[in-house]
Amino acid sequence: MYNQKALKVATEEWRKLAAKNNIAVIFMEEGKYKESLQIFLSLITKKEVVNDYLFQGKALDNIGFCYFKTNNPTRALEYFNKSLQLRTTRNKPFDLGKSYMHFAKFYEKSNPSLAKKYMLFSYEKFTCINNVDERLSLLKLIITNSSNKELKKYAIIYVNLTDSVFEIRQKAKNQFARIKYDSKKEKDENLKLKTHKVENELQLERQKNRNIISYIIIVLSISLIIVLYFYLTSRGNREKIEATYKSETRIAKKLHDELANDIYHTMVFAESKNLSLPENKEQLLNNLDIIYSRTRDISTENNLNITSEKYTFYLEEMISGFNTSNINLVLNGIEAIPWNEIEKNKKVTVYRVLQELLVNMKKYSNATLVGITFKKTDNDIIVIYTDNGKGIDLNTINFKNGLHNVENRIIAIKGIIDIDSAPDKGFKVFFKFPI
Repeated sequence: MYNQKALKVATEEWRKLAAKNNIAVIFMEEGKYKESLQIFLSLITKKEVVNDYLFQGKALDNIGFCYFKTNNPTRALEYFNKSLQLRTTRNKPFDLGKSYMHFAKFYEKSNPSLAKKYMLFSYEKFTCINNVDERLSLLKLIITNSSNKELKKYAIIYVNLTDSVFEIRQKAKNQFARIKYDSKKEKDENLKLKTHKVENELQLERQKNRNIISYIIIVLSISLIIVLYFYLTSRGNREKIEATYKSETRIAKKLHDELANDIYHTMVFAESKNLSLPENKEQLLNNLDIIYSRTRDISTENNLNITSEKYTFYLEEMISGFNTSNINLVLNGIEAIPWNEIEKNKKVTVYRVLQELLVNMKKYSNATLVGITFKKTDNDIIVIYTDNGKGIDLNTINFKNGLHNVENRIIAIKGIIDIDSAPDKGFKVFFKFPI
């Protein structure tokens, strides 16, 4: 069937001739010698067959065999001789063995001795190339045409060869079974490996997806941090600008409300008084000293370095500036406070609050004794301010003055403040804040 299909395929001529040869051989095996003969006769006229001695030799030998099977011994012998003559020139053992075997079958009945001779020739050729199947066929033919010792000899050879073939084929069968088993085992292992590989690939894909999600989260987080950083930086800059503006406004107000008035009064005093008198000259110098003190206070208040490692020095210097011949100022415990461990804004708050209290003291209280005490507990810093001034009525106090700023500053650092005062009872402020 497949050979018939091969003839219909558009391909090289020699392939079609090979397909026809196969069809003819099949007809021979089926006993259809006449159909086979017609095909072989058509093949030997083709130049592709004439130029190929192997192909031509097989075709001539098969034609002779077909004639032999169709009872035409003359034509059979003619083609047998042509094939043998052609094959002898090439001396191929297999081809010569085939020719000798056909001669043996041709003479088997008419000339047994000659047939026996060709049988042995053919067996020799197939033995030379160790073609087991053809050797067994020849041994069967020799045994059929032998007797006595010769029969026994070739029968033993046949049995030994058959056993050998059986053993070899059994080994081959076992080997094939082992190969099949190994193949199945390998297939199963490959299947497991493929399954494991697929699982690994799936796991890698999941890990890849998790990594992608992680990268996205990281990128979003970094973007959010950057946006937040710029936002906080911008807000900090705005707050700095606002703080600077407020500071400048406060300084300008102080310059106008305090320093400018003092300078004006001093100028009027200098113009209207006789400065040659010792008391007027001393008064002028006192006024100038007050103006200098106020200028120094304003300058120190705007100093950005007060929270540095020299904070204690700046704080003591500010407080000591209010210590005059008329005011005795006592300072306790300032060195016991670990100022380097306290946040800058808290140190600034302490500085500003004490400065505000001392300014108010000097302006309004007429105090002669001021005490400032610093204490430290496990979690808090405590500051106690007292003076012996004229005090104030807390029920009628005007919070538009500096005390309002003092309270706001302490509250801003999460501190607590308590003010205790009464007319002619002095003034006391207690405040604390967390470290």
